[in-house]
Amino acid sequence: MDDTLTTGTTAVSPPTAWPVAGLLVDALTRRDFADLAACFEPEVRMRAVLPRAVIDLQGAETVAAKFAEWFGGSDRFEVLDASAGLIGPRQYVRWRVRMWPADRTAGSRIIEQHAFTRGGDRVESLDLLCSGFHAEEQSAGGAR
Repeated sequence: MDDTLTTGTTAVSPPTAWPVAGLLVDALTRRDFADLAACFEPEVRMRAVLPRAVIDLQGAETVAAKFAEWFGGSDRFEVLDASAGLIGPRQYVRWRVRMWPADRTAGSRIIEQHAFTRGGDRVESLDLLCSGFHAEEQSAGGAR
């Protein structure tokens, strides 16, 4: 049995949150925090477990501002990896980011975040787990 719904003689696919996951990662990759805010319902709730705090925020602009605090600024920025999937009615999204000073006087740092979201066309709630920023180790293979 597939997941297609039938209404009368027309088959309708169930709604998914996949498009908003792509938009969210795309906005983060571009560091476009206005577009990131547009991924959220106006009253979105974000709960996040960080290495040194647990935060609970409400509102699209407030949540986007927290992402801007983490990932905005003059440092160079690169999304190394990202993925998305569905687990029941929730969407799973993760990303790994590298940041480094624009003048390259210091080394790079890595952060990874995992999030579970609820919502349809826009995110209604976001539960996030954050690794924190860590100095990127130089590997024998010649990583940055």
